[in-house]
Amino acid sequence: MNTNNPFPRMHVSLYVNNLAATVNFYNQFFGQAATKIKPGYAKYVLEKPSLIISFIENPERVQAHFGHLGFQVETQEAMQAALEAAKKQGLVSKEELGTSCCYAVQDKFWATDPDGVQWEVYYFHEDAEFNDPHYETQDASACCMPPVSEAKPKKTIQEIVSCTPNSGCC
Repeated sequence: MNTNNPFPRMHVSLYVNNLAATVNFYNQFFGQAATKIKPGYAKYVLEKPSLIISFIENPERVQAHFGHLGFQVETQEAMQAALEAAKKQGLVSKEELGTSCCYAVQDKFWATDPDGVQWEVYYFHEDAEFNDPHYETQDASACCMPPVSEAKPKKTIQEIVSCTPNSGCC
């Protein structure tokens, strides 16, 4: 892949409750103004990381608890610089250093936008053979793993392939 070419570039579109509050948050979080603002719409085109993200004001379609979004930074120094900048803006909702999350040792911080979308900014140290049990039993919203209470029970193969005679399923 040609590293001088920003393509392919990721695009994300999120529904928001209040576009003005969202633009205010993301101007600070991204460190740049929106590329385009129209009634009920704002878009940011980021070069590094290569990302297009747009926001559509539509409170009825805002979805909570979809997971989280994030940026991996290249160095520990970049992580520290991003953390300090976010702290100055009052954006940091949680800071974690040396944590094992998603089977990787990471330094990270979290910022939460006005609609509750969690952003993770992290530096990857190395893979880990375990996931911190904290994320499986407590505030799992701040990591890749869903809370244990939300995990769907696995069906047995018999439950999957069994059906009642004359039920129309076979």
